[in-house]
Amino acid sequence: MLGIETSCDETAAAVVLRDEFGKGSIRSNVVRSQLDEHAAFGGVVPELAARAHVTYLDHIIAQACREAGVSLDEVDAIAATAGPGLIGGVLVGLTTAKALAAALGKPLIAVNHLEAHALTARLTDGVQFPYLMLLVSGGHSQFVLVRGVGDYQRWGSTIDDALGEAFDKVAKLLTLGHPGGPAVEQVAKSGDPKRFKFPRPLLREARLDFSFSGLKTAVRLQAEALAPLSDQDVADIAASFQAAVAEIVAVRSRQALEKFAAEFPGQAMRLVVAGGVAANQTIGAALRAVCVEAGATLIVPPMALCTDNGAMVAWAGAERFALGALDELDFTARPRWPLDLDDMRIEPDAA
Repeated sequence: MLGIETSCDETAAAVVLRDEFGKGSIRSNVVRSQLDEHAAFGGVVPELAARAHVTYLDHIIAQACREAGVSLDEVDAIAATAGPGLIGGVLVGLTTAKALAAALGKPLIAVNHLEAHALTARLTDGVQFPYLMLLVSGGHSQFVLVRGVGDYQRWGSTIDDALGEAFDKVAKLLTLGHPGGPAVEQVAKSGDPKRFKFPRPLLREARLDFSFSGLKTAVRLQAEALAPLSDQDVADIAASFQAAVAEIVAVRSRQALEKFAAEFPGQAMRLVVAGGVAANQTIGAALRAVCVEAGATLIVPPMALCTDNGAMVAWAGAERFALGALDELDFTARPRWPLDLDDMRIEPDAA
């Protein structure tokens, strides 16, 4: 399976093999980051991202095939992210996939970017259904019950900012650069996480939703009150913000695991974490503690497969292909595509 990913600021392609027993292996996984193109703007500029995808995608696909030792004629099908994401970038990847599928006479699989994240742990760890996924990235923060390929139930989401977006905005406020997550984590190492008591929004409510807008505002107000900020002020604010985030994620994850245990008594509990924020060590330590306490297994795929990449798209395509779920060449790119929509489901007669 050839997989193409262009939903944000990574131009990526990969070749993945899924055998008859459902086991996967990555033959190639080529990713070109666009950090340099967007660094001066403090965030991703959609038009620049789309243009970069146009410039690099053909070369990335050729490199992925070359590293895998296969020609385009030898792949069984072509999978591409069809949403959600920045629509200009999504169109570049999906249109390229359609052109290749038409020219080569190969099937097309239009992949939901969130499903690609959700199924990655099956590629890396062979995880069996059902399991719980926590997706924390620049664009998404949600708990999803993964019951099968195409069968998802969203248990909670963010009502405002995604967690990765909150990290980026705090980093910009503190002039730490882009991307914000690694920058905040690095400076927080020399900070006091207890100096500032930032709010933990929604934690008194039973629902599994997140809210980070109020926390971000509290950080801004504190920074303005202390201005001009010393290096130690910046480190302490970053550490206190990160501590608040880690507690929020830990409490919500504990609640989500309790719900899983209630709905699937006797079922092994597995919490799969995906998305770029999964790299944060403070959040990771908090999640490990929660899973130990709950008797659950924490599964975090290698970081190269948590951030956007072609291998996760190829694998999701292979999983759907194995069940006979193919798409027509007139499939429309979708800037928004919730994972729990009915159109994700695979009809029993598809295979």
